[in-house]
Amino acid sequence: MLHRPQTLDAALALLSAGDAVILAGGTDIYPALRDRPPPAEMVDLSGITGLRGIGREGDSWRIGAATTWTEILHADLPPLFDGLKLAAREVGSVQIQNAGTVAGNICNASPAADGVPAFLALEAQIEVQGPGGTRCMAVEDFIRGPRMTRLDRSELVTAIYVPDSPGQGAFLKLGARKYLVISIAMVGAVVLAEGDRIAKARVAVGSCSPVACRLRDLETALAGISARDIAKAVSAAPLPELVPIGDVRATSHYRSDAARTLITRTLLQAMEARNVA
Repeated sequence: MLHRPQTLDAALALLSAGDAVILAGGTDIYPALRDRPPPAEMVDLSGITGLRGIGREGDSWRIGAATTWTEILHADLPPLFDGLKLAAREVGSVQIQNAGTVAGNICNASPAADGVPAFLALEAQIEVQGPGGTRCMAVEDFIRGPRMTRLDRSELVTAIYVPDSPGQGAFLKLGARKYLVISIAMVGAVVLAEGDRIAKARVAVGSCSPVACRLRDLETALAGISARDIAKAVSAAPLPELVPIGDVRATSHYRSDAARTLITRTLLQAMEARNVA
């Protein structure tokens, strides 16, 4: 049975009553129906208007959970979000971007989810609502492992909050072809520069570990270095957070090398975009 509640309270009541599956953009659920029976009950969130939209709230930006990637692309956002916009262009086809939601991409918890490294670099927070009220946590705490999150069956994600801060976002993805591809490696970054030097950087890598992760030791090593020294710093960094697997798309050794190259290029992309701006 398909339910289409018009309010958040009605949706939460349906989720609390049983084992209903949340339906937002449907870009993950519908393809999965080819391999298994449909769920007995689905709760379609598309009728709840408060779950969409982007705007300022205090010192943060609020992105409604059901906001689509196309809406991210068209939103008037500061350079801080340039990496997220570049990631949005990599989410499937244009049709997928029109339907797929930002929260769905995070809740799917795929190691190759395009939006997650960008959100990690933005230090995004997830807002979750359920019978026990509202709770917030960092994206990196919300995802526990491949296809695993801290979301209970009676809860749903209502928004993603991004602290407003200075910085230039960037994102790069490597795949076997240009479009419609699962990534071999991808990098999201936010860089705050002073002249030709990095004052502060946040760097996250996806598809190179069970969960996309921040490279905090590298971030510390990058502070104060000039653009011309970025490649040397990345090459010398140990990057213990990355544990790439080998599969049909690439060997673990190739992924490891590719990640370092992408990190360097993403940081340079952010520095160059800042200079152009």
